[in-house]
Amino acid sequence: MLSTSTLEQFADTLRGQLIQPEDAGYNEARTIYNAMIDKRPRFIAQCANVADVIAAVKFGQAYQLDTAIRGGGHSGPGLGICDDGLVIDLSFMRGIRIDPATRTARVEGGCRWGDVDHATHAFGLATVSGINSNTGVGGLTLGGGHGHLTRKYGLTIDNLLEVDIVLADGHLVTANASQHPDLFWAVRGGGGNFGVITSFLFQLHPVSTVYAGPTLWPLDQAEAVMKWYRDFLPAAPEDLSGFFMFLQVPPAPPFPEHLHFQTMCGVFWCYVGAENQLKKVFEPVQAVGSPALHAIHPMPYPALQSAFDELYPPGHQWYWKGDFVKDLSDDAIARHVQHGSQVPTLRSTMHLYPIDGAAHNVGKNDTAFSYRDATWSEVIVGVSPEPAHNDQLRQWTRDYWEATHPYSLGGAYVNFLMEEGGDRIKATYRDNYDRLVEIKTQYDPTNLFSRNQNIQPST
Repeated sequence: MLSTSTLEQFADTLRGQLIQPEDAGYNEARTIYNAMIDKRPRFIAQCANVADVIAAVKFGQAYQLDTAIRGGGHSGPGLGICDDGLVIDLSFMRGIRIDPATRTARVEGGCRWGDVDHATHAFGLATVSGINSNTGVGGLTLGGGHGHLTRKYGLTIDNLLEVDIVLADGHLVTANASQHPDLFWAVRGGGGNFGVITSFLFQLHPVSTVYAGPTLWPLDQAEAVMKWYRDFLPAAPEDLSGFFMFLQVPPAPPFPEHLHFQTMCGVFWCYVGAENQLKKVFEPVQAVGSPALHAIHPMPYPALQSAFDELYPPGHQWYWKGDFVKDLSDDAIARHVQHGSQVPTLRSTMHLYPIDGAAHNVGKNDTAFSYRDATWSEVIVGVSPEPAHNDQLRQWTRDYWEATHPYSLGGAYVNFLMEEGGDRIKATYRDNYDRLVEIKTQYDPTNLFSRNQNIQPST
């Protein structure tokens, strides 16, 4: 038990607020994106600046509190929250500074990707992120980061130039290629194991208007379409990306009413190349089977990044599992069609995100992200606004994953893991794991930062 005077002293050091269970704003402050997670921390330090983060880290360390780091609050297993411990909440630290001359963005640790896209688009620039503007910058980046621009510009970590990070002893350091290079190596894929990132410096690229949208096919064409996709996309120009999906068609634009609620397969495309090549690029797509919809339109990049926000707002029930995939065999495709055709709810889906192209230009040991030989990052997602569906979501997701996992590379994108145990984490990092343990032991020997896909320090 901490004394009242100790808590008052800690609260007085903060420019932000210290939220406790008896406070009026407590339930709102502990709410995260995935409503399937319901945890009740003892303290939530809503940090306003770096000094607040330092104070919170020192407080957590001094009193040996279970400590979670919250950025965007988008973690599937809810790793940004904890029971009975301390949450260091960065969500009020959302400053961004763009330097158009160097094409860089300095982004604070509480930002979401929608904040970044808004700021960079004014200069006709963007960097690699996910496919949802509500996703936190910190969590996505630290896990590696892949999205619409990955085939063209690599993973998010391939566009990360440096971080400012508060270590477990409360010191703030900068990590980049020349300062703390071991730490910089580790945070590029190693998750939140090594400290609290208060700012990221990203390389930006000239991306403004893109050509994007879905092509959908009837479910009875799924096997043929998936076989075509596995051969077509890896050979396509890197200006083109597209993730394969099974889905129930949402009752909203751009989907025509006669397709609403049908279970279908499709590819959601993003093309960043020249407009005069658009017809040539998409001719092979429209020649496959009998597409029920081909809705490619020019749109500002931030509009693409927020295209799924209405379908996936905060507060739904989520359960997901993932794998890295190199090859899609005929047998694997048969398993996908079997289970993908049984999506249990409107928002449940399976996505195969391409992570080839420029992502393969970096060696598997050059960053903590090991799976540079993977062609796709697979995620199977059970989603519903109704808690009554939770058992069904879990069962469908697990059955699907168990059927396709034997055809995977063995590990998964760390951001697509639930709490699945140490062996699964080791499989995700492969031969980079031992080096991550060494760096963890150096920078966080007491494992203060354990509410993550945890890399245990050596004893």
